[in-house]
Amino acid sequence: MADTGSETNLPGFRADQLDGFRIGVTSDRRSEDLIAAFERRGAEVLHAPAIRIAATESDAKLTADTAAIIAAKPDVLLATTSYGIRRWFEAADAAGLGHAITETLEQTRILVRGPKARGAVRAGGLDDSGMSDEETTKSLVDRVLSEGARGATIAVQLHGFTDGTQLDRLRAAGATVLTVEPYRWLMPEDSSRVLRLVDAICTGSVDAVTFTSAPAVDALFNAADGAGKLDALLDAFTETVVAAAVGPVTAAPLRLAGIEPIQPDRYRMGALIRMVCEHLEDHRIVRLATRHGEVELRGRVVVLGDRRASLAPTSLTLFRILLAARGSVLSRAELTASLPEMQDDHAVDVAISRLRQSLPVAGLVTTVIKRGYRIDV
Repeated sequence: MADTGSETNLPGFRADQLDGFRIGVTSDRRSEDLIAAFERRGAEVLHAPAIRIAATESDAKLTADTAAIIAAKPDVLLATTSYGIRRWFEAADAAGLGHAITETLEQTRILVRGPKARGAVRAGGLDDSGMSDEETTKSLVDRVLSEGARGATIAVQLHGFTDGTQLDRLRAAGATVLTVEPYRWLMPEDSSRVLRLVDAICTGSVDAVTFTSAPAVDALFNAADGAGKLDALLDAFTETVVAAAVGPVTAAPLRLAGIEPIQPDRYRMGALIRMVCEHLEDHRIVRLATRHGEVELRGRVVVLGDRRASLAPTSLTLFRILLAARGSVLSRAELTASLPEMQDDHAVDVAISRLRQSLPVAGLVTTVIKRGYRIDV
């Protein structure tokens, strides 16, 4: 990603653009850039790495795999990730194999999964022969198979979780497949942060959650399932919380779960940041003219003139429902149906009282005798 420190000079940048919004960030590597970009725009960020990148447990295996590739002189190398290529070349240098692997790959046709992997290959002093159409491992393998793989020796730089299906496709086509695994995806050492994010999603106290890898999606789902909250989490993503995926591979497990994420046209971190900002501004700010002035709900924050207040989850849900009615009266039964944790009319009355105490002006919510509640428009 480009230097985000200079983005404050870009057209359209505003330090209050995400004021009132809370965003969950699930990435581990390079999360600082993502978090800083959102915070510079006024957002509160809940960082909960759902999965982390770690070097392979033993460089001995990485060295042995590198030596095997040097000996085999592969016809094709499939380079899948920037971090993986850089980590591989660094480990080869440390093992005294850096010059040999470079000489070998100079004679190898290198195909890259995307621009980042291409950049890492070229930074290593090598040239690639082409890129996959969709920036996925599957489309990279599709390209190899379309050009004929029988009898070829193909080296594959693995990334995180091994995609065995794609390796099997190459072998079934008659190729000899060699692999090198510079790093692995691992579960976080401290799961409490992920569980806090799960709770925040389920209660609607985050407005959006960003995902930069498919394994992070699966890890979040698994954490929610282990806590008995998977259904609530999926409901939140389909109703109140925006899921934002950096690209189609990351989006796939979300869609499989029935969640339609927002996704930038360009699969880059900067594009993801811009898309989240624009989506929240365009679709998640509610404004309504009332007798007390125009009220604005930005995420969890209610703004009325120069007064503002942050709402707790239940109060926030109630206020969203009342704002959506735009002054129409909502009965206690209707409010109870929207908040299953409220069991009776008394619980609704107590919740409305707490909401009024939290608002910049208590009179924003009025009681209509024997009928219910409404916004005082």
